[in-house]
Amino acid sequence: MITLFDYLETKPLYYKEIDYKRMPRIYEKIKSNFSKQKIIHIIGTNAKGTTGRFLATALYRKSYKVGHYTSPHISRFNERIYLDGSDVNDATLELAHKKLQSILSVNDADSLSYFEYTTFLAMLVFFECDFVVLEAGLGGEHDATAVFAKDLTLVTPIAYDHQDFLGSNIQSIANEKLNAIQKYAIIAKQNYKEVYEKVEELIEQKKCNIFSINDLLLEEDFKKISLISKELFLVNYLEDNLKLSVCALKYFKIRYEVEDFNNSRLFGRLTHISENIIIDVGHNPLAAQSIVKALKGEKYTLIYNTYRDKEYAEMLYILKPIISSVEIINIEDKRVESKDKLQSVLTALKVKYYSFNKIDKNKKYLVFGSFRVVEEFLKVNNG
Repeated sequence: MITLFDYLETKPLYYKEIDYKRMPRIYEKIKSNFSKQKIIHIIGTNAKGTTGRFLATALYRKSYKVGHYTSPHISRFNERIYLDGSDVNDATLELAHKKLQSILSVNDADSLSYFEYTTFLAMLVFFECDFVVLEAGLGGEHDATAVFAKDLTLVTPIAYDHQDFLGSNIQSIANEKLNAIQKYAIIAKQNYKEVYEKVEELIEQKKCNIFSINDLLLEEDFKKISLISKELFLVNYLEDNLKLSVCALKYFKIRYEVEDFNNSRLFGRLTHISENIIIDVGHNPLAAQSIVKALKGEKYTLIYNTYRDKEYAEMLYILKPIISSVEIINIEDKRVESKDKLQSVLTALKVKYYSFNKIDKNKKYLVFGSFRVVEEFLKVNNG
């Protein structure tokens, strides 16, 4: 049998169209092979990864067996499947791959997308877990992760991203995301009234129980969260993600302490990898806004590139107050915007730009644009 990593190489990472009926149809055939652990589904545009990792870490520290499924990865596929405190090892992945191949027909296995296949794979890895923190990909109601019965849904901030799949306005994006809620949910602070309007609709029409942060957190929780935030050096938006994860613990009536969140920060989210280099995998305007607020007007050389379908002109406009110049890192990917178009936007914004060559220890750098930008930078910089 072909190994997992070789098998995944046969599946494209990106699709122009997605068959939303395929995952539910195949799940119905094989659902008896999955266990009945508590599933916490995380939907939203930004903050899913860090919220999930805060929660998974705390649950593990409370002696639960816990899995966290997140995507995409930066350097190694194993980063997507976090089991009991660490990234899953290759041997465990291969066993799950062998099991999955045995329960799928050849046609079904071949038809599954990269993300659909790895979602099933993760759930087999998590078979013995008490809790699974299951992060949606780009969607909600039609996401591959939505086929599983959820005990709770966490809703991070919803904003513009992946409009080709989710719709061109916040109302359609909120509909797609929030329709994934089955019964119980906790919603983080939102930036658009359309999100709250959809929440009210779900409460009324589907009789969903949807809580806000303030419904669950008490004064003592906010004090603990402030202490955790100081211990982990969290900027404001990461502290907001921490609040949502604590709400999940409160919902399940799990007592927590400050030390339960030690070493729970997810790599690549405003991560200082050296004194003068910060990396962040953000790739939409909301992420750019959060970064500008967090970095408080300091100036950085931005190491950057972008896919064509991203709102890069808006992101660069938002980041301009903290940019001294941009260094464009080369990425070999057919989805990447042409250098001429990117340079024309930078020229219009009156931002100096150069090609990235190497790090100058006397400059401060922000590496931003996507998981792919961070991945390429780490390869080049570590090389």
